[in-house]
Amino acid sequence: MSTVVNPRDIEANIGALGYLPVTLFGSIMGLSGLAVGWRMAHAYFGAPQWLGDCIGYVAILGFIALVAGYAIKLRSSFDAVKAEFNHPIAGGLFATPLISLLLLPILLADLDLALARAVWVTGALGMTIFAWLIVSRWMSVRQQITHATPAWIVPVVGMIDIPLAVPALHFQSMHGVMIFALSIGLFFAVPLFTMIFSRMMFAEAMPDAQTPSLMILVGPFAVGFSAYVTTVGQVDAFAEALFMLMIFMFAVLVGRLWKLRGCCPFRTSWWAVSFPIAASSTAALRYAEHAQNGYADGIAIFFLGFASIVILALLLRTLLGIARGELRTLSS
Repeated sequence: MSTVVNPRDIEANIGALGYLPVTLFGSIMGLSGLAVGWRMAHAYFGAPQWLGDCIGYVAILGFIALVAGYAIKLRSSFDAVKAEFNHPIAGGLFATPLISLLLLPILLADLDLALARAVWVTGALGMTIFAWLIVSRWMSVRQQITHATPAWIVPVVGMIDIPLAVPALHFQSMHGVMIFALSIGLFFAVPLFTMIFSRMMFAEAMPDAQTPSLMILVGPFAVGFSAYVTTVGQVDAFAEALFMLMIFMFAVLVGRLWKLRGCCPFRTSWWAVSFPIAASSTAALRYAEHAQNGYADGIAIFFLGFASIVILALLLRTLLGIARGELRTLSS
């Protein structure tokens, strides 16, 4: 069995970008989800269109900057990248740039449809291959129960992000691909959620620095609802069940967010909360459009407002840290 090297154990003179974590692509996921949420709010509530557009531009430019930065890291600090990829927890988060490639086409479709389609195809193929690779790794190497953290959900359950952009891309005959991705994501969500929940109940507590990742547990229900509705074209009883589960899990986990400031200093890993919250806002907006009542509208407004405040705070704190040259500290 090969020895797993912790990327934090690599001591090297690798410069600032050598400590650029792949987890920071989670910020692109959160910003993309929020941009989609505000676009939906414009269509349903008449919210200002420029809000969604501006957030979308930030997400696109941020993705380009992160790809450039990580490419420099790959060239100058290959050992650090290799260690990060082989890490039993952090390795799965290499799905975050691939998921970003599945979300950005929703924003790019109005700017350049051909480019958006190319980006989506790249993300869909990459996500499918990476999910296969991770499942193969899990089955071939004995895992430790302490490694079962919410981050494990991202590389395989992230398949449910594949259907989201299909309507905006006006692809024909993609229903089979959508069903393929949705079935894999939802199927693996059940055992992974059970395993992680059992680990939290019966094993040692996760480190404080990993507390933000708990919000990932909302993701399978929030994204699952949107992906399912996009695929089948309606909100049926199963979709409503996913939405209600999303609300319940959010209510269980949101209290943990208020404890972050006191339990541990800010880290880039805090971005783990952004996409699940943004996905919850888009799910709530989809449900409000279906339900057509004041209660559903109120829930949608709450989730969108909450996601906007949290993601804005994360963005400002991250930019401040980068300006101060704290990237290595924030990535630890």
